[in-house]
Amino acid sequence: MRIVALIPARMAATRFPGKPLALIKGLPMIEHVRRRALLCALLDEVLVATCDPEICRVVEEAGGKAVMTADTHLRCTDRIAEAALGMQADVVVNLQGDEPLVMPEMLELVARPLLEDPELPAANLVSPITDQAEFNDPNAPKVVTNLAGDILYISREPIPSGKKADSQQYRKLKQLGIIAFRGDFLQTFTRLSPTPLEVIESVDMNRALEHGYRVRAVEVPGRMVGVDLPGDVARVEALLESDPLYPRYRLG
Repeated sequence: MRIVALIPARMAATRFPGKPLALIKGLPMIEHVRRRALLCALLDEVLVATCDPEICRVVEEAGGKAVMTADTHLRCTDRIAEAALGMQADVVVNLQGDEPLVMPEMLELVARPLLEDPELPAANLVSPITDQAEFNDPNAPKVVTNLAGDILYISREPIPSGKKADSQQYRKLKQLGIIAFRGDFLQTFTRLSPTPLEVIESVDMNRALEHGYRVRAVEVPGRMVGVDLPGDVARVEALLESDPLYPRYRLG
């Protein structure tokens, strides 16, 4: 099977304009993400999907591959669906361009269920929520699953409810921005009409759930440290000091 990672990126981020090209230890953030993805042996190809010529130029000058897309996409999933058109990809991994500390094994973990279950359309990485502040944070989408591990719903509100003592024993999970799609389902997904809960929660994958498609939750331990605001860059740079992967890719 052919497995491709696509990294959506655009300059017009509301809270951090120009974020993909923000320098982290002298290297544009999008290059940290792309180069770390290349360390995943399961992937056949890694490409950046962007509507911005400057991002495309930076990636290509670094020896990478980029695909230009329309500038009208409101959702990153729609951007990678356009980029994937015509690709011979059995599985497409959507990797957010603001995850400069992504570990390559995460990409394999999210793709693996689709290789093992030919009927599974998509899988989404999740991680444990470890404190109440994060549980209450609307920027951390919460995930609840059925007994088989498929996602029931994703909400920016604290779910499940904390009103009963039993809820304290329930494993609380949050959605991560790494999603694997079967290639044909990605194109189906982007043609589906937007759904009320997708719009209310501002969570793409609720569209798949509301239309009745399965999405497997794949849990990874620990936390991912992404870049949402300019102040996050310094924190990532500090973590890179002891990061085992950084020396392997920093020089290109």
